[in-house]
Amino acid sequence: MKSRETAKLVRCPWAGIEDPLYARYHDEEWGVPHADEHRLFEKLVLEGFQAGLSWITILRKREAFRRAFHRFDPARIARYTERDVARLMADEGIVRNRMKVEATIDNAKAYLKLRKTRTLASFLWEQAGGEAAPNRHEAFGDVPASTEASQRLSKALKMAGFRFVGPTTVYAFMQATGMVNDHLVGCPRHAVCAKLQRAFVPPSI
Repeated sequence: MKSRETAKLVRCPWAGIEDPLYARYHDEEWGVPHADEHRLFEKLVLEGFQAGLSWITILRKREAFRRAFHRFDPARIARYTERDVARLMADEGIVRNRMKVEATIDNAKAYLKLRKTRTLASFLWEQAGGEAAPNRHEAFGDVPASTEASQRLSKALKMAGFRFVGPTTVYAFMQATGMVNDHLVGCPRHAVCAKLQRAFVPPSI
């Protein structure tokens, strides 16, 4: 019989215990399904900023991003002018990439246009497949970089006017927001998120 110590479950390998911030994100946020409009928009924007970088870089700057982008209020961001772009490009607390800054403004406008007919949450969950995917990956190498569902959602987002939403970026977004459960089966969060997914009812409007 395995000892209690050797049988102990461990976190997904990307959430290194040497960084408490990363570990807390893994333990409390990543993979939890939800339909919060504000959080979904923020996460979509931050995943776009993460492209080409590590997520821990963005996570460490998240509060600075929130301050710089007015807590990710789409209505406020959609009214940004060149002065705001200059302000953001001078902000050392965030990722200063002009294309990504301008894409965020376009994404806010796309969000507001979409909200005239439906919620962002219902749009995202419907395009992602309508319900959470209960994956059972045993090793980090088994987790895909993108899927058919992320390709479909990426295409739909681009058609709706969103930018920096390629299939790989979108799949990372799906993982983070619980549209898929990519915690490894040996991770204690896999069972927790699987239970949350079973109880979650995707928004319909």
